[in-house]
Amino acid sequence: MKLSTRNDFSGTIKRITRGPVSTEVTIQVAKGVEIVSVITTHSAKRLKLKAGQRAHAFIKADHVIVGVE
Repeated sequence: MKLSTRNDFSGTIKRITRGPVSTEVTIQVAKGVEIVSVITTHSAKRLKLKAGQRAHAFIKADHVIVGVE
């Protein structure tokens, strides 16, 4: 697999919360560090995701918004 994304975090799927349209996937990439992604439920089924499985989180973003009170 070749991707243009430089931010590749590998880890283990800790939680999967499936909904009718979207699924939340939590990947632990280091002790105490988790990345959460929301993908379509169709994609989650197609990838056959399950807790305990090794997975990659590829992050490609053109901006990050930070806010404080």
